[in-house]
Amino acid sequence: MAWTWRFEKADGTEAVPAVEPEEFTTQGDAESWIGENWKELLEGGVDQVTLFEDGTEVYPMSLHAANPETDAG
Repeated sequence: MAWTWRFEKADGTEAVPAVEPEEFTTQGDAESWIGENWKELLEGGVDQVTLFEDGTEVYPMSLHAANPETDAG
């Protein structure tokens, strides 16, 4: 199985990630990678990501929701 991320702008168009993505062998590895790199991705123009397992969409996720500074108040 291959787990991959698709990187998107807020309008859903594909974005080029500031950090080179890779293919992962487990969902946990893919999620750990996004947890370590979300801030650089966000700063580089990626607003949201979608996780895929062997080409099948698993779930979308906003990188803005992961930022507690913008969620506070």
